Amino acid sequence: MTDYPLQDQLRRPIRDLRISVTDKCNFRCSYCMPKEVFGDEYVFLPKQDLLSFEEIHRLTKLFVSLGVKKIRLTGGEPLMRRGLPELVEKILSVDGVEDIGLTTNGVLLGQQAQPLYNAGLRRLNISLDALDPELFGKLNGRGVSPLHILKQIDHAIEVGFEIKVNMVVQKGVNDCEILPMAAYFKERGITLRFIEFMDVGNDNGWSFKKVVTKKEIHERLLSVYDLEPVDKDYFGEVAKRYRYKDSHAQVGFITSVSESFCSSCTRARLSSDGKFYTCLFATEGFDLRKLLRSDLDDEELLDAISSVWVQRTDRYSDERTEQTSRSRKKIGMSYIGG
Repeated sequence: MTDYPLQDQLRRPIRDLRISVTDKCNFRCSYCMPKEVFGDEYVFLPKQDLLSFEEIHRLTKLFVSLGVKKIRLTGGEPLMRRGLPELVEKILSVDGVEDIGLTTNGVLLGQQAQPLYNAGLRRLNISLDALDPELFGKLNGRGVSPLHILKQIDHAIEVGFEIKVNMVVQKGVNDCEILPMAAYFKERGITLRFIEFMDVGNDNGWSFKKVVTKKEIHERLLSVYDLEPVDKDYFGEVAKRYRYKDSHAQVGFITSVSESFCSSCTRARLSSDGKFYTCLFATEGFDLRKLLRSDLDDEELLDAISSVWVQRTDRYSDERTEQTSRSRKKIGMSYIGG
């Protein structure tokens, strides 16, 4: 059995586990689930192929024993999975889990915020790519108004959640919304994180020409605001954070394209059907569901998980080129979780 704490070939520990609970989503964002690919007839995973809550709970215990401290629930849209508060309670019952968060588009929060909070969830990342109604409706592919999402954010804050808002920025698409978004969330003291447009999956038409870099966004913000950098809270923290000098509000940047953070990546990913991935840009995963549904005991499962991580050499964002982006077949974001 592998000695712990578990490290990969580049001496990166395993600290974060992102668990996709469903491959379904009620949005059709062009950079994730374009409706041209995920049409009304698209067949998602049947229920029996999804990991059960009991299976997720068991795997959580195993990953935590190997060094995982932080859990994030993703999708698809995780709020489309029924009974999610029960899963939150199960995960928080695992000794060693220090933090759990959830990433959502916010559409269903009005129904679920209070039950999730009661179950112990405290942190939400909410995706919102524009404040302009026409633009946002086009971006989400469903005509959903940003006002609806903003109301859900207000409701979640009233319930007691800590909120971060994620904005994927695309050049010539929604970069005109950078300053309006910054102004809106600065006024409310909510952290806004700008995410560079990434070549996740194979369906979003990515190219370097569509990327608005952290440097460009930062310069636009500096034309209006005084910002100062904030120190990282822990090894492996992805966002580069800044504080407005006249406010407690912060902005963050996820710089996977222009300033890669592969060297400190501590994230493992678990798809909704139980595949274990060691990189967001992975080409294939390791089937843990098959092992779970066999007669393997926990020690054998631990050995299997450990063997995958200790062989890990992923550093795709360090090596990305236009050619590798086009030629490499990658797992879709809606399947693996962002």
